[in-house]
Amino acid sequence: MDATKSMLIINADDWGRSRAETDAAFDCYAAGRITSASAMVFMEDSERAAERAKPAGVDVGLHLNLSQKFTGKTGSKLLSEYHYRIVRFLTLSKYSLLLYNPMLRKQFRYVYQAQAEEFHRLYGKPPSHVDGHQHKHLCANMIFDEVIPRGQRVRRNFSFWPGEKGVVNRTYRRLVDQCLHRTYRIADHFFALSRCLDESRLRRVLDVAKGATVELMTHPAKEDEYAFLMSDAYRAAIKGVSTGAYLHV
Repeated sequence: MDATKSMLIINADDWGRSRAETDAAFDCYAAGRITSASAMVFMEDSERAAERAKPAGVDVGLHLNLSQKFTGKTGSKLLSEYHYRIVRFLTLSKYSLLLYNPMLRKQFRYVYQAQAEEFHRLYGKPPSHVDGHQHKHLCANMIFDEVIPRGQRVRRNFSFWPGEKGVVNRTYRRLVDQCLHRTYRIADHFFALSRCLDESRLRRVLDVAKGATVELMTHPAKEDEYAFLMSDAYRAAIKGVSTGAYLHV
């Protein structure tokens, strides 16, 4: 993304995973508290979620699912089989995403393409951006094989303040982000609203957004996040910041 552009993107994850998650995010969008959403396909509320998003003009990206069983119909035994193998691999250990599995190269490409095509069928256009459920789009197979097409807007790793996380963790994330930057369009910073539910931490993020492109991820179906998003304090806090959606970048 254009590093000279200052913008706060407030993105709701898990759009379409369930009716409750879709509706909570839609409430926040209608109230001007979020600017975009990331949609899951082949899930129980995927079809209805698309029908809610299109007339409202919600900016929607693909929330790539590589770690949870599909709860909707896929219409393909091969897709279900390939997806199951990927989910099984990536959920074996929290370190699985660090490991490149050459036996699953074809499966990762097939599953990504199937979800991208289903997104296009539901929304009538490509996703404005791509991220991953539980951030699995950053696993080794996805990164090294450049499964997501070059030039796409893609979510980066979390940004941390000085003193947060260890040296090895920060170094690994920095290397991955460097790879992403060479191949995709990424925001300058990425934070989670769940870590900014006190006003002082949120103000720190908003200060960064006054001079850079920042994505703030949220899950409105969580009661504490929904309450914070819909609060007068939150509305007042973001009023002085330029907000926008991925499609504006």
